[in-house]
Amino acid sequence: MGLIAGIQYNIKGVALAFRTPSLLMLGLIRFVVVVLLSLVLSGMVLYWHNDIFSMIWQMPESRWLIWLWQSVSWILTFLLMAFSMLAAYLISQVLFCVFIMDYMSRITESMVLGHELPGAHTSIFGLFWYLIRQEIPRAVVPILISVVLMIIGLFTPVSLIIIAMSSVVAGIFLAWDNTDLVPARRMVPFKERFKFLKKNLFFHIGFGLLFLVPWVNIIFLSFAPVGATLYYIDKEKN
Repeated sequence: MGLIAGIQYNIKGVALAFRTPSLLMLGLIRFVVVVLLSLVLSGMVLYWHNDIFSMIWQMPESRWLIWLWQSVSWILTFLLMAFSMLAAYLISQVLFCVFIMDYMSRITESMVLGHELPGAHTSIFGLFWYLIRQEIPRAVVPILISVVLMIIGLFTPVSLIIIAMSSVVAGIFLAWDNTDLVPARRMVPFKERFKFLKKNLFFHIGFGLLFLVPWVNIIFLSFAPVGATLYYIDKEKN
């Protein structure tokens, strides 16, 4: 399963969630939280976009260069808006959405298999702490590294290339954040789970591409656990 399959499974998950009331409700909760945070962060980027770009390239006096300056500044603004949505996603994850992701994955697993396979048996608080600890190496750290690379890229001659590459890397780890839900719940060692990511890298690139489209990505991020769980179960069957 390659890049195209990644896109297909992401769309398939959203379609299934919209047909399943429990998944739809949980996804909408995540959607509302991410939208509110995204509006705040994106609004800040739009409000200060000229000031942000002026720190990199001062507005030229030539009217022809001003046109180029404005064009590049808006390209940068849209990229920053995409990253602000990723930041909103991470903030919501740390607060409480990681628990909702796991619950959505459990529901999907039960729907497909007819039952939920055994996972970590602990109290609700123990489970919450366990999920948060999984989230740090699985998504938060890699995406923060991608954001740092993007900021560094702003001050280099090939900034747009570095920003694009860091965006793809962020999408890969956001995808893995969802496909890793089932094996993490089954207490599969981290080394084995990371090996799964490397072995299915093109799938994760495809699954994560839809996370990089501003505003549309909020919908796919909200319901991603469904498609990712469908993929992992199908992969396991094969």
